[in-house]
Amino acid sequence: MSLKKTSLYGTATAAALALTVTACGGSGAGGSAGSGTYDKNATVSIGSLYEPQNLDNTAGGGQGVTEALNGNVYEGLFRLTGDGKVEKLLAEDYKVSGDGLTYTFTLRDGVKFHSGKELTSQDVKYSLQKVIADDSQSARKSNLEVIKDITTPDARTVKVTLSQKSISFVYNLSYVWIIDSQAKNLKTTEDGTGPYKLDKWTRGSALSLDRFAGYWGDAAKSKEVVFHYYKDATALNNALLTNAVDVVTSEQSPDALDQFKSNQNYRVNDGNSTTKLLLAFNDKAKPFTDVKVRQAVSAAIDDKKLLESVWGGYGKLIGSMVPPTDPWYEDLTKVNAYDPARAKQLLAEAGYAKGFAFTLDTPNYDPHPTAATFIKSQLAKVGITVTINTITPDEWYTKVYKNHDFNATLQEHVNDRDLVWYGNPDFYWGYDNKQVTQWVQQAEEASSTAEQTALLKKVNEKTAEEAASDWLYLYPQIVVASSKLSGYPLNGLNSQFYAYDIEKKG
Repeated sequence: MSLKKTSLYGTATAAALALTVTACGGSGAGGSAGSGTYDKNATVSIGSLYEPQNLDNTAGGGQGVTEALNGNVYEGLFRLTGDGKVEKLLAEDYKVSGDGLTYTFTLRDGVKFHSGKELTSQDVKYSLQKVIADDSQSARKSNLEVIKDITTPDARTVKVTLSQKSISFVYNLSYVWIIDSQAKNLKTTEDGTGPYKLDKWTRGSALSLDRFAGYWGDAAKSKEVVFHYYKDATALNNALLTNAVDVVTSEQSPDALDQFKSNQNYRVNDGNSTTKLLLAFNDKAKPFTDVKVRQAVSAAIDDKKLLESVWGGYGKLIGSMVPPTDPWYEDLTKVNAYDPARAKQLLAEAGYAKGFAFTLDTPNYDPHPTAATFIKSQLAKVGITVTINTITPDEWYTKVYKNHDFNATLQEHVNDRDLVWYGNPDFYWGYDNKQVTQWVQQAEEASSTAEQTALLKKVNEKTAEEAASDWLYLYPQIVVASSKLSGYPLNGLNSQFYAYDIEKKG
């Protein structure tokens, strides 16, 4: 799971798909500047709303650190492409034992960190241990706690033994940055193996990356990449219009798109997103312990009208935690669909014929305040009184995610294949269905992707039926760029934004 503007980063359950050898290389890249016409010494300016909180993705770096550094500065043993496939990266090869418990990885030869130190198996061991350490804030921590032992027979070999089978293990490794084991001060500096190295981070303003001359693979297409950070969508759009930036990673103001669509100097790209906006109930706090209450709230909210009011003609309705790009997707939008009369009936059956009141903890950045106001108005029509409590991302992380001190909350979950969180009763929303937990566990230990998919479809159906949360809509992924640019990512998978293939005409 990944939450926008917070310090949480992802989980997934997925098969290791179509593994191939690659370094850099785009997937679903935008536009074409024409072969040989781009400026190899160009500076590409990228506009974003998501500045890192720090530069360490195991220490609460947030969405911004993934966007800027993942794949660009840091690499993993494997890489997740824009269409969700897993490719070998720093791992040249790997083998799995017959019982599925031991993975032996052979590292690519000749890889160097930005400091000049050569990559060894000790660095991989250190990086894995960093993710599962007691003080790690990585949400990958729980996925990788299946690691029982790590040995390094030689400089290029890493052997990992698991405590139980994990069909998602290789997939989850694509989220683990390989870091120099001798590196220090990783909240403000870096030592990765990627095609770019950190140049300078000016907090509150910009983060610049320079092409790394010692990169083991194909060189980054542009010499420098600068992420410029803005407080709101209006300022970001103005930066694009005045050529202060060349591309916006994720457009958050659909009302502003017409000025770019009608201008030949820009391209508006509508890619695939995995970001879900959730009304997450605390399923361990009354009245949301009652399935009928959760179903009633879901049925009382007109998701289509909300999506239209926020995104116009963009985005999709989604009836569960599973977006269409996940293998176990089913269209469940008719489950607990908008029906105020049914909502009132369910409330009466649950003993709340006169309604009830609850507090909705709402992050203070768009679109949450807008969505909260809409939800309050909708629920008032069926007798439910909502008090909106607006909080900062840091407050949300402590109050909601860590302390579970809430009735209901709004939050964006960015990652693909994160349905499995409903199998964890200790997760912040507290959903606890023993059958679902068992299905999730069985899916993770499955021997085939077909078996895994069948089990997770059951999880999808049950969580939708019981309104474990209310999945309001699936975000669009709108990338707006100068027509001088090509090679930029189109799909919004897990907040990553691979910049190394971006080409810019002179």
